[in-house]
Formats: sequence, C-alpha cells, structure tokens
Amino acid sequence: MSINNLTQIDYIPSESIITEKRDILSEEWKKDRFGAIERGENPMVITKMKSGYAVIGDTQFLPGYCVLLAYPKVNSLNDLTLQQRNDYLLDMSLIGDAIQFVCNPRRINYSIYGNSDAFLHSHIFPRYDWEPEDKQSYPVWQYEALWHWRELQYNDEKHGQLRKNITDKLNNLINEAYKN
Repeated sequence: MSINNLTQIDYIPSESIITEKRDILSEEWKKDRFGAIERGENPMVITKMKSGYAVIGDTQFLPGYCVLLAYPKVNSLNDLTLQQRNDYLLDMSLIGDAIQFVCNPRRINYSIYGNSDAFLHSHIFPRYDWEPEDKQSYPVWQYEALWHWRELQYNDEKHGQLRKNITDKLNNLINEAYKN
C-alpha cells in the first residue's frame, strides 16, 4: 500500500469484522503522558517542537492523525503569552503541513478542546475522500467506537513507515520555519 494512496479498506474495517474493543489506557505511560515524555517513556512522541511535543495519535482510523501537546503544560491557549500562542499555532500548522504532504488528504482539521484532558493540546486530523459520506461533513468524534478498535490503534508494524515519513517531513518544516 502506498502512503499517498490510503484507502478506507486499509484503515476502517467493516462493522461485522470488529466485535472486541481494547482498553486504550492499558499502557502505564498513558496515565501521565507528560511525565512519560520527561522520562523518555512516551513511545508516541514524534519530535520536540518550539511549543511542545508532536505525537502520533493513539488511534489511526484516519491515517496520519497527530496531536500537539503544549510544553510546559498549561491549561489553555489563553494561558500562553502572545509569542507562545504564535509559536503554538505555527507548530500546530506545521504538523498539518507534514500530514498534508505525506498522506494527501482532502483537508486537515484542527481542534483544541481540553474538556476531557484539561491541558492544552491540539488534535490534527487528516480528512479523506474515502470516508463514509455521512461522516465527511461532521467532526471526527462522530466515529465514536472507532477510537477504541484494536485494529485501528497505532502500532509500529502497521503505521511505522507513515510515522517515519511524517517525522521526516515535520523535522524539515521545523528547520525551515525556525532557522531565523
């Protein structure tokens, strides 16, 4: 499968295939993602950025999904200085640029909430033409159960090359954006 030719068949199994959910918090590091970053134990880290850490998403039902974790840890975008906000939003867009380049989705969606996890983090979602028509114009949260399907959770064997390509492109973009 070519990374630039991602399809629904490769990533979203039919309803009849999946009956078992995985407890996505089974790995100890997920209980304290920032502590795990500081200890070098968070396996999802792609790279350190000016405003935080880019991480590959725990689930990959939309291949290339990433998250930007603000560091140092703050509650919201409004807790940052104006310069820190600029850095954070630029970093978020650089992740989107890397996903766009590697995965060739029809668009990138960016979202910042903080309702469930009360710290500043941004979800960067690629959106694809192959998504079901009834999901295309709605937020990714409409996928509900897909978030927990074992077959769609990140694993190096299935997603390692995708991650490497995003990492390589992102590091190039970071070098270009912050060379001044």
